[in-house]
Formats: sequence, structure tokens, C-alpha cells
Amino acid sequence: MARQDRLMRLLDALRRLPAPVTAERLAAETEISPRQLYRDIATLRAGGALIDGVAGYGYTLTEDPALPPQSFSRLETEALMLAVGNLEQLGDERLAAAGRDAMTRIIASLPDRQARQAMHAIMRSWRPMEERAAIAVDVDLLRQCCWEETSVTIAYRDRQGNRSEREILPLGMSYSPTTLMIVGWCLLREDYRTFEVARIERLARGERSFRPRRVELLRRYTTMRIAQWRAQEAADRESASPSASPGPIAG
Repeated sequence: MARQDRLMRLLDALRRLPAPVTAERLAAETEISPRQLYRDIATLRAGGALIDGVAGYGYTLTEDPALPPQSFSRLETEALMLAVGNLEQLGDERLAAAGRDAMTRIIASLPDRQARQAMHAIMRSWRPMEERAAIAVDVDLLRQCCWEETSVTIAYRDRQGNRSEREILPLGMSYSPTTLMIVGWCLLREDYRTFEVARIERLARGERSFRPRRVELLRRYTTMRIAQWRAQEAADRESASPSASPGPIAG
């Protein structure tokens, strides 16, 4: 593991775990030896981190130079906590863990009073967990290809059981209460398509880069979908209008 990555993991563990944290616990969390841990603690202290404690007792991070001071209103803090808590409902543990880690770093950078408010947030979101279809492919790879604007090849089975193989330009991901969707430009159909990730049987990184086309492709998709929604709403209003009368009955 690179030295910088190792130090960042140690800082994350110090922020996240209840203080004081023993050297043994920190070594296990960061997957290094206790001897290396003591050297890394000394390195962080030399870099400006105020870490109280000694070997045999435990360590507490009381001032983190990696996080500049910041401030949120109590309602803003509650909103952030509520949003991160909602990630648990999506069935994506990696995403939920990333949200928790980010929130831990945010809280660590708050003044003491605001940090205590965050730890005692009053707002919670709860709803019955709906059954979600199991995903067999690597969602992290899919996310990476979206970020890097690289095509992916997929083997897909639709709801009718038809199987196809195609290459798509992944534009974005959408979480619903029951499934994860990927919106992409399908190179086979030369059109936009939406795929349920749980129906993807095989996923691999493609060789096509579509940078910087993603922004324009996604803008066109959004415009198209908004137009479709508005047209549907207009049609629904028209059909529900009292002035709408049935057509003549064919004889």
C-alpha cells in the first residue's frame, strides 16, 4: 500500500472509531503492523495532526490538519445526516459506507457544539425495505466506466427472457426503491436505452472513450425525457377533461 494511502486510512480510522482507539485496533483496521502504526502516528503528528494518547492506552484525534474548519446550521447538518441515512435503503453497501465515511470526516471538521448536534440528530428516515433483485456484476466497475467515460460491453436478458450482447456508453446510474438502472447510449441500436443492472449477466470494460461526449449525450437524454413526461401529462389531462367526449360508436 502506498504511504499516502496508508496515512489516509489511519486518519479515517481515527475519525471514525470511538476514542481512545488502541494501537491494536488501529493496526487491524489499517492492516499494518503495530511497529508501522507507531511510525505512522509519528508521521501524522509531524505533519500537524494533534493526536493525544500513547501506546498501551489509545489514541484520540483532536485536531485534523487535513480538514479545514467549516460550519453548518443545525438544519443543514440534519439534512446531511438524513441524506446519508437514506443511502442504507439503496442496497449498495459500498455506496452507503462511502456516505458514512464522508459524514464522519465532515463531523470531525465541525466545531465541538455542532459536532455534538450531528451526533444527536433528531431526524430519521425509515420505510420497509423492499425486496431488491440481486446484482451479479461489478457495480464498482460500472461506476468507474461512467466516471472515466469509457464504454462497457454487456450480456443482457430483458424481462421477456431475450438475451443480447451489446456495447453501450454508460451515462449515469439511477437508484429506485427496488432496482438499480443504468442509462446509456446503445451502440447496437444507435439510441438511448435504460437497463436494469440486475438483468446484466456479464459486464466488461470496453475500449471506446466517449469523452467529452457524455455531457451532451446526457443533456439530450434529459431534454427528451422531460418532453415525453410533459406530453404524457398533457395527454392525461386531456383524457380526464370533462369536455372530452367519447367518439361515435361504429355501427
